[in-house]
Parts: sequence; C-alpha cells; structure tokens
Amino acid sequence: MIAARSPIQSFLSFFLNIHPHETYSVFYSTSSFFFVLSAYFVVLPLRDEGAISLGIGNIPGLFVGSLILTLIAAPLSTLIFSLPNLPKAKALVLIHRFFSASLVLFFILWALSSPANTFPTFKGFFSVSSTIKDEIKIETEPVSTNPSDWDKHGWFYISVRIGFFLWVALLNLITISSTWARVIDVMDNESGSRLFGFIGAGATLGQLFGSLFATAMAWVGPYLLLFAALLMEFAAQTSKRINKDVSVPSEEMVSLRKTKVDDQDEINEPDSSDHKQSSSPIASTSNLDSTKPRFWALLDGFSLIWSSNYLLIVSLFLFLGAITSSFFYFQKVTVIASTVTTPTERRRLFAQINSFIAVFILAGQLTLTGRILTVAGVTVALCSAPFISFLNIITIAVWPTYFSVALSETIRKVVTYVVTRPGRELLFTVVSQDEKYKAKVCIDVLVQRFGDATAAGMYKLLYSNLNGKTTHISLYAMPISILWIFTGFHLGRRQTQLAKSQNLSFS
Repeated sequence: MIAARSPIQSFLSFFLNIHPHETYSVFYSTSSFFFVLSAYFVVLPLRDEGAISLGIGNIPGLFVGSLILTLIAAPLSTLIFSLPNLPKAKALVLIHRFFSASLVLFFILWALSSPANTFPTFKGFFSVSSTIKDEIKIETEPVSTNPSDWDKHGWFYISVRIGFFLWVALLNLITISSTWARVIDVMDNESGSRLFGFIGAGATLGQLFGSLFATAMAWVGPYLLLFAALLMEFAAQTSKRINKDVSVPSEEMVSLRKTKVDDQDEINEPDSSDHKQSSSPIASTSNLDSTKPRFWALLDGFSLIWSSNYLLIVSLFLFLGAITSSFFYFQKVTVIASTVTTPTERRRLFAQINSFIAVFILAGQLTLTGRILTVAGVTVALCSAPFISFLNIITIAVWPTYFSVALSETIRKVVTYVVTRPGRELLFTVVSQDEKYKAKVCIDVLVQRFGDATAAGMYKLLYSNLNGKTTHISLYAMPISILWIFTGFHLGRRQTQLAKSQNLSFS
C-alpha cells in the first residue's frame, strides 16, 4: 500500500525529484538558508554604506581586519561542534541565536554613535527619526578616497562602523558554512546532486526578499538590524529540524545506491595519498563525540586540511575564487561611491543590485542547477564560474564602464550560485564527518578571508599605482582566473573518483 504524499512533499515534487524520507530535511534546510540570507542582505547595504562613509581608501584595510577577526572566531566555531555533549543540530541553533543577539547589540551601538548622539524611538518605524535625519544631513558630502579623511568622524562612530563591517562579514561566512555543514551531514553525494540546487534556491530567495526589504525600507537605517535579528531567530528555529530521517528502511537506501552504481563504469581505487584521513564519509565516526573538548580541538580543522591533499586543493580553489570575487567587489563599490553621495541612496542602490541579481539566480536554481549537476557533472560546475570571471576581466578591460561592471557582476554571480556553488558543496559529500564540520568551516571561513585580504592588498596597491584605472587593474586578475580554471578541473575529476569509490563501497 502506497502512503499518501504530504503537502510539503507534493509541493517540492513540482521542482525536483525527491524521495519521501528527504522531504522534511530539504524543507527545513531550504527555510533555514532563506532566513539566514534574508538577514544578511537586509543589513548588507547598511554595512557597505557605513564603510563608504569612512572613505573608499580604508575599505581594503577593513578586509584585513576581517581576516584577523576570522582567525579568532573560526576555530571557536569548530570547537562548538566538537563538544561531546552538545548535539550538532543544537550547536547550529546556538550559533544562529548568538548572531541574532549581536545584531540587536549593534543596533544600540549604531544609534548611540549617530551624529545626533540620540537614541531613536519606535516612532522611527513610522516617521524618520531625528537620528536618521541627522545621519542623512551630515553624510551627504562627497565620499573621499583619502584614508586620513575619516578623522572628521568621532572615534565611537568609526569604531562602530568598523566593528559592524567586520561582524557582518563573519556572520555571513560562519552561519552559511555551519548550515551547509549540517545539510551535507544528512545527505550524500547522490542526493546532493539532486537537492542542493533547490536548497540553494532557498538562500537566493532569502537574498531577494532581504534585498527588496532593504530597498523599500532604506530610509529607516539602523532599524534594519532589528528585523535582521528576528530573521536569524527564525533561522535558528528551522535549523534545529535539519535531521536525517532514519525511518527509511536501510534496504531502500542500499537499493538506491546500488541502482546508481550499476549505471557507472568500474574505476580504479583512488590513491590513498590524496585523502589520508578517510575515503568515505563514514570511514570513521570521528572523535567528535568520543573525546572531551580540549584547547587543541580548536586546531583540528587545520590538522585535517593539512593531512589531506584533497582538502588542500579545495582550499586553493576557494582562495582563488575569493581573490577574484573581491576584485569585482572593490570595482563595484568604487563606482557607486563616486556616483552616489547620500547614504540612503547608496543603501537603496546596493539593495537594488542585489535584488536584480537574486531574480536570475533564483530562476536558475529552480530550473537548471539539478539538471546541470546531474548531467554535466561537478567538473563542469566548478569550472563555470572561473571561466565566466575570465571573460568578465576581458570585458571590463575593453569596456570599463559602470554598465559593464554591473552586467559582468550579475552574470558572474548567477553562474556562481546557480552552478559552481552547489558543485562546491558536493566536494564535501565524499569526506568524513570530522572534515565536514571542522575542516569545512575552516576552509569556508578562513580561506575565504585570506583570499579577501590578499585581494584587498593587491587592489589597494594597484589602485594607487595605476591611478584608479579600472582597465589596468582588471588585467592583473587574469592569471588568477586561469589558475582557478585549472584547479577546478583537477578538483572536479578528483571528486568524481572519490564519489564513485564511495558508491562502490555501498554495493
């Protein structure tokens, strides 16, 4: 007798091929990403506008500061997942709630550091408060590119804007990476190929919602932080339900895997030197739950990465991608800062760009991601974003206008989040549980920040030496994109071998 489908499964079946036991894990994973990304994109325009108010010349330095903060925070996040008496689902909830509380704190600090130095009232939700009025009135001066010009602001104002910029970057990396680690832990390579695109679409829908909300409510300024804090609490509530459904019979799972394996050609066993710690995600249940938390657990992520050639190549892939992405970010911010002077309009423009990009990403994730990953494979997915970035560099070098920068940024992000990002998450479906929770967080967070800081230093040096010529600056990123393409190609083939070997072990 066939059980009736639940309403959630019936809805999800319109978009993807989903098995009954996957329904709730996919639904709550998608919902959690929706709320996390909504919160991030609600506050992102406020963060960027605050950074611009300090001077364009100081933004690369903020990326270096973000790296230092990440070096401290990332190991602590791995320690949370190492606590033997703390379930991983609850650890993820605590991370989300911690950042939710921090946003409320930054709301208070932002209000107190405003030029009028008055605490806003709830009337600000219905009419522009005196704090927001003063903020707009004072910051309508043209943005300076001279780093020394931030002395015109008070130390409290500067400290809050710097701290908020660094904190939002940390929120973005740690919450997203930790949530992906949980999602990957309850899925395997086969289910990930089918479902990661839809789960990613939840994140993109959150980006669209958050950007549209920030566009419409740009005038409320710091009040956006309170709404973002509420969204992070919703993320905490949904993330606690991201669990593997153990009610599905093991015979069904074996049958699904065996069917998958029967369609594949036999391959040679991978060289163990490529993955010294484990060749499958269940190779060891890990010391995660069997050892007492200790100080050295903070360094477990680094140890796992260093002992695995596979994870080292994954780190290189993300490092090169972060450098390229940051180059495009600096170009976008430089153009906007030179053309828009008021903080409200800058917030609105940043949010409009994010909304425009999100529409195309969402359409692609709902219609293309699953098919591309299933048909073309992870190698094509990993090489797509590097190849598009290479073409974008050429485009900006030949046609250095704001329109070309905006168009290139849109295409690059669409390809990244529709194709390459889901493929990147598949890289971690063939590693152990330790590596999913410890090494992945270190790679996603620390390597990303190292790439950002490297790009910041390079861009600041090139910007000053080349007199801000976008054409010449872009050309220096071309060798990085070429190396990124070759790294993605090699990494995709290696992941495919490990995935096939893993499937054969289940047969």
